Amino acid sequence: MFTFALITQAQAPKPYGPIPNKAQLNWHEMEMYSIIHFGVDTYTDKEWGFGDESPELINPKKFDAAQIVGALKAGGFKGIVVVAKHHDGLCLWPTKTTSHSISASKWMNGKGDMIKDYQNACNKLNMQLGLYCSPWDRNNALYGQPGYLDIYRNQLKELLTNYGPVFVSWHDGANGGNGYYGGANEERKIDRSIYYQWPQTWEMIRKWQPQIAIFGDVGPDIRWVGNEEGHAGETCWATYTPEAPEPGKVASNGFSQYWKSTQGTKNGKYWMPAECDVPMRPGWFYHANQNEKLKTASDLVALYYQSVGRGANLNLGVSPNPDGLLERRDVEELKKFGEIINLTFKANILAGAQLRAKNIRQGNSKKFGLQFLTDQDRYSYWATDDDVHTAQLTATLPQEKTFNVIQLRENIKLGQRIRAFSVDIFDQGVWKEIAKGTSIGSNRLIRLPKKLKVSRVRLNINQADACIALSHFGLYSEPLRPETPKILRNQNGIVTIVEQPGSTVYYTVNGDSPSSASKVYSRAFDFKNGGKIRAIAIDRWNNISDVTYIELGISKIQWSLSSNVKPTKGFAADAIDDNLNTRLEFDKLPDDALPIELTVDMGKTNTIKAFTFYSGKPDVNESIIDKYGIAVSEDGVNWRKLPDGEFSNIRANPVEQIIRAKEILSARYFRFTIRHLNGSGRFSIVELGIR
Repeated sequence: MFTFALITQAQAPKPYGPIPNKAQLNWHEMEMYSIIHFGVDTYTDKEWGFGDESPELINPKKFDAAQIVGALKAGGFKGIVVVAKHHDGLCLWPTKTTSHSISASKWMNGKGDMIKDYQNACNKLNMQLGLYCSPWDRNNALYGQPGYLDIYRNQLKELLTNYGPVFVSWHDGANGGNGYYGGANEERKIDRSIYYQWPQTWEMIRKWQPQIAIFGDVGPDIRWVGNEEGHAGETCWATYTPEAPEPGKVASNGFSQYWKSTQGTKNGKYWMPAECDVPMRPGWFYHANQNEKLKTASDLVALYYQSVGRGANLNLGVSPNPDGLLERRDVEELKKFGEIINLTFKANILAGAQLRAKNIRQGNSKKFGLQFLTDQDRYSYWATDDDVHTAQLTATLPQEKTFNVIQLRENIKLGQRIRAFSVDIFDQGVWKEIAKGTSIGSNRLIRLPKKLKVSRVRLNINQADACIALSHFGLYSEPLRPETPKILRNQNGIVTIVEQPGSTVYYTVNGDSPSSASKVYSRAFDFKNGGKIRAIAIDRWNNISDVTYIELGISKIQWSLSSNVKPTKGFAADAIDDNLNTRLEFDKLPDDALPIELTVDMGKTNTIKAFTFYSGKPDVNESIIDKYGIAVSEDGVNWRKLPDGEFSNIRANPVEQIIRAKEILSARYFRFTIRHLNGSGRFSIVELGIR
């Protein structure tokens, strides 16, 4: 009897490689959460405060944490990360570590506590709370010195002992630079590899919140994906080995080969999955001029497939306005996004299908059978014998059904095993490949370009490092919606709206929201004077696309540009041609080559409310312009200089920069001066303009 029991007992596969801990499993199951930016920058129209801003700026008279958290819950998000302190150093809770806090604000006569309000809203709405306290502090006089580390750790202690439970302690790599620093107004540099003593700080964090996951460029639990665009690599491993950018040094937040994080490390040293952070608007903080530029529901759906669908998590940035609320459009788009995702994954068309495979682990279908691929348990799974690393699984449906989304999951409690897979459909008597991929991990989604009607589907596991442990196989159908129209304008000022077959495009140029009563787009039109264009597409079933919006300055057909430094690639006109595919490129320059002056002659006097600058996305070795000057002139001889400025966070978030003038200007010429470069390689300018 004893021998028989040993023979028949089903043995689970041994874990392969690093595996997630309990906090990481909770994080994987969340899939989406949101980071909330609110502070002095909400009132100064900046992205990074300098540190000298008065706490009295903060007075959100209608602040409602439940409105913000509720809107995110409606969008399908499972938690929030509150920016408790940003780089400007102002704390949104009544801290004992500094007077530069919410207690010195006008809001609630200095008696308020925003972190407590968010905690209460999360408890009420069954959402998880995360916290971010910026390591960089441009206000604190001790920043850069050893004494600041105690202050920073005490701030973390206050947050993590007074507002638990906390699902994530979030840390970024912004470290050192210019700041107020208690009135010093200087640049301070740190050794990013060792200054924060991260291993000891992490140990303290885990003591205060044992269930917590820790996020940073180098984890240790969750890694930054290496961009702020919201996408992971097509191949994205949950394992990762951080590497320093300099030999012999230890990788740290703000000091790593972060570009390798987008894909991760196959068979890496640590289980350290990727977080994809991206703001819903162009910037992380609220800016009134971005109210029309937020990501639509369709944009968010695309990001979902590029992040959650690649085994990472999506961290979407939202930004309450000065009143302390999310704008109506933000709330509406979040809700529509949540509805689309819910409708898409409501029903797995493989539920009820007949599943067949040649191998089931030890022949034990009760424990490792195919039925676990379509149940609701994330960790029940189909497994093969130890020596079976490739397999075919065939699904036969009771009747033909339509789908355009494929979902696969591994049981990550046993590690990440699969390296290559493909999916076929049986069409007109033969098997045809419709999709293929590499990494699967906690979640893999493939969104097909069109819907397919099928009755038989085949999954091929083509390569794995260990026996297969697949927990889910699903086919889903996304709700039909027309593609959002695209609006383009050439240098001559002619606008074209890209139409989709089977849809009619309606547009407005007067600021109104488009509808079926608006003008029908039929051909390109002149839009030399600029303005705002909105458009929608409506298909024959009356499904309506997202609204697309673009704000254009005047046409640049008469413009010319000159520079005091000759570019090494491109023509002067490439920076003023309304074409984001052309650019001026300069080779690496010595510091004494700065400043570089780019002078634009607009051909006539124009009214100017703002200047625009776009650098494009820099590659790893490319420098980027982060400090600038602006001047205007009527005759090209006598110049009026405007205040210098900085492009905060432009390397990680290289969107079009809007430089608002404090008053309406009138000029024929403007000069853009490059005062500082971040990096030591070549750099580019894609486009300069005015609004």
